[in-house]
Amino acid sequence: MSSLELQVNGETRTCFEETNLPNLLLQLGYNPRLVAVEYNGEILHRQYWENTKIKSNDKLEIVTIVGGG
Repeated sequence: MSSLELQVNGETRTCFEETNLPNLLLQLGYNPRLVAVEYNGEILHRQYWENTKIKSNDKLEIVTIVGGG
């Protein structure tokens, strides 16, 4: 399986082809339940994550959700 490049929070990263979004988040060290994701300029609702396969040159912005008061 070959790898591809993408942008995550402005940094070039690599992952394997056919990696879905939840697996990419885990590979990058994020807890998928505690982040919001902008995928190629649009907020991607969680219901679509499992079926979203990462493609070469995708751009993701990942924001960690922090609780507190």
